[in-house]
Amino acid sequence: MKLTHRDFGVMRLSLIILGIALCFSLLLIYFSQSRAEREDKEWHDALRQLQSAQSEFNNAQLDESNMVSYLDEYAASVDQHLIGEETRLDWVENLEKLHQQKIVEDFRYNIGPQTAYVTQPPIDSGNFNINYSEMKLQFDLLHEEQLIDFFDALRSQIKGWYQLDSCSLHRNETEGGVGAQLKAECDGGWVTLKNRNAQP
Repeated sequence: MKLTHRDFGVMRLSLIILGIALCFSLLLIYFSQSRAEREDKEWHDALRQLQSAQSEFNNAQLDESNMVSYLDEYAASVDQHLIGEETRLDWVENLEKLHQQKIVEDFRYNIGPQTAYVTQPPIDSGNFNINYSEMKLQFDLLHEEQLIDFFDALRSQIKGWYQLDSCSLHRNETEGGVGAQLKAECDGGWVTLKNRNAQP
């Protein structure tokens, strides 16, 4: 069948309508696809925001748990005179009490002035300055175990953190083996943490 110009004239309106319908169909497909992609992106963005919020919530719960733990440790440290001002008078009073208990034959001590403590290797002490009050000890002992008993008593009976650095033992030449058999010299010091942000 052969189409003529007359046939095209009759079909013109139908072809125009078909073209318009095709254009609208293509536009509808394009906008539907764009909307679907946009909604898919919005869904993924919402999912990421939800995951981020869940992660922040979990971190906040962990921080709260850590804060409670740290506060307990901080309170215990304050109670033990590790954090705060130097408690030299308490140390002296309690050392005198140890002296009266006769855990060792005799001991003498000397507490030096408080100085800044320099760690080797250096460490990050956060908001705290580390202070150190050197205390040298000299002992008269019957036997080595007395020295261990003394430092056990010092740690359990005196609040604070005494860091023992070294001890040396020497045999004491006594007449007839009577009295203290050993002399000991120990070096160490009291460690105190001071919050840099604390009010003077």
